[in-house]
Amino acid sequence: MYGWCEKIARINLSDQTWSVETVDPEILKKFIGGRGLAGYYLRKRITHHWDDPDMPLLIFTGPLVNTRSPTSGRMTIMSRSPLTGTVGDSSVGGSFGTELKKAGLDGIIITGKSHTLAGIEILNGSIRITDARHLAGRQTGYVHSLLKGKGSRAVIGPAAENGVVFSSIIVDRHFAAGRCGIGRVPASKNIKYITVKGTCKTKIFNALDLKGAREDIFRLAAASPVLLGEFGISRFGTGALYDLMDARRMMPTDNFRKTKFSRASLMNAHAFKKKYAPKKSGCRGCHILCKKITKNRTPMPEFETMSHFSALLENSDIQSVVRANRICNEMGMDTISAAATLACFSEISQKRLAPDEIVSLLVDIGKKRGVGRDLGRGAAAYAKRSGHSDLAMAVKGQELPAYDPRGAYGMALAYATSTRGGCHLRAYPISHEILRKPVATDRFSFKGKARVIKIGEDLNAVADSLTACKFIFFAASLEEYAKIYTAVTGIKTSAQDLFKTGERICYNERMMNAANGFTEKDDDLPDRFFNSPGYKNGNIDIDPIDREAFLKARSDYYAVRKLDKKGMPVPDTARTLGLDVL
Repeated sequence: MYGWCEKIARINLSDQTWSVETVDPEILKKFIGGRGLAGYYLRKRITHHWDDPDMPLLIFTGPLVNTRSPTSGRMTIMSRSPLTGTVGDSSVGGSFGTELKKAGLDGIIITGKSHTLAGIEILNGSIRITDARHLAGRQTGYVHSLLKGKGSRAVIGPAAENGVVFSSIIVDRHFAAGRCGIGRVPASKNIKYITVKGTCKTKIFNALDLKGAREDIFRLAAASPVLLGEFGISRFGTGALYDLMDARRMMPTDNFRKTKFSRASLMNAHAFKKKYAPKKSGCRGCHILCKKITKNRTPMPEFETMSHFSALLENSDIQSVVRANRICNEMGMDTISAAATLACFSEISQKRLAPDEIVSLLVDIGKKRGVGRDLGRGAAAYAKRSGHSDLAMAVKGQELPAYDPRGAYGMALAYATSTRGGCHLRAYPISHEILRKPVATDRFSFKGKARVIKIGEDLNAVADSLTACKFIFFAASLEEYAKIYTAVTGIKTSAQDLFKTGERICYNERMMNAANGFTEKDDDLPDRFFNSPGYKNGNIDIDPIDREAFLKARSDYYAVRKLDKKGMPVPDTARTLGLDVL
């Protein structure tokens, strides 16, 4: 086949063995790669507990990786989430996905548990399991430096080793597989790091057609103010969204009690650019280059981190935000969950955290000491243990990111229905409601939002499976990527074909969550969003969400997604989508 390697590696840490097997071409066509293919393999073990040795850690690339397809240097890491118990996955950039394809593999499936702390080193068609006991407790930056020359590196930090449920995996030093607590899974298997390096080329079907489709996408990106404009993501990073969220009065502030941060103008992307003068960086082969890094290699925080470590904690010390970002990366912790857990702690303790306290608490969480032991359980568990479950701003146990749902009703519905818990990236309706792409929709209405969310989920499932960066879809569409896919694989494909595949991938995830007991009661938001306003001014009022309207929109979503009235998968729909019924 073209595009795919048609090979995956299975690594069993318990008996220190590995093998390479061929993937059925029909499975590749049905699930593409990345998130879709990882989900196909996860479903067979989804009812196992996340730290069961038989629970797989899955790392998968897509058919576009290691080709000249735009923004294709990504991969998916997936398992069952230690934080939520749902499907747990993260799309992450860097060079790991590209190097994995160059090593001749579409993915790796890791099961078992090593008797001692270990590393996995992949070089072309060979895999070696190494002794990593000397790296126990080491921060990610140190480990990355020590592994230099071994290709791309995926590393866990002290937080994962110490049981923090929102631990991350840090790839190539600056790219975080952050959400869902995915870093706890390799820690439970006694894996400290994975490296990969290869020299293989990926075969493509039609280089001329790929070149033409690629140029079409570049032209669309060049015309996109959001991507490459004067105030766009390429110039300011994802922090370009900071002022926009502030202007729309939907920036989560003071643990989501408010939606307006009075000192936002001191903490925006322009302020970071002026103080640190960062340069552009990004994933392998990407021309958008949304990452920002200083001359001394200090990574600048992305939008979610900027917002949560400033507004959510009512912190106006810009240096502490950079320090918090660095500590989370070195310790291996998700910045969104870390900041949201601190905000929950602040409200419960009725104590405003000073900049130095924010930093010291993050270190305590990563090192599992003092109150950090309890905070490392995440906001939902900490709030429940403290007798204040209502003060954890989370969905399905996952802390909410930096878009207040009272300011964008599509986001409210997307948070509730996301298969991996509170997540902005499953559907990303902000594209419609705030950025006006591909069309503008009324952000204070649920009208039509059920279909918008369903389409957004299907599109992003395809993006995560090809793999491609979601940002490029601010400019391009699945029509352009259908041409890319056809040129790379030789399989004649339309945008509607890809949407159908995305629907299959999403339904498969709903089925996995249902198998683990998730129901409509989990597709909901914290009461705060239905009971309290976010901002009152007269020009822009951020009112509580009407609960009846929300429940109606959720019912509409179930209908559009072809679930039953309680949000459960329907066997006939599953069969129509080509999915086996458990």
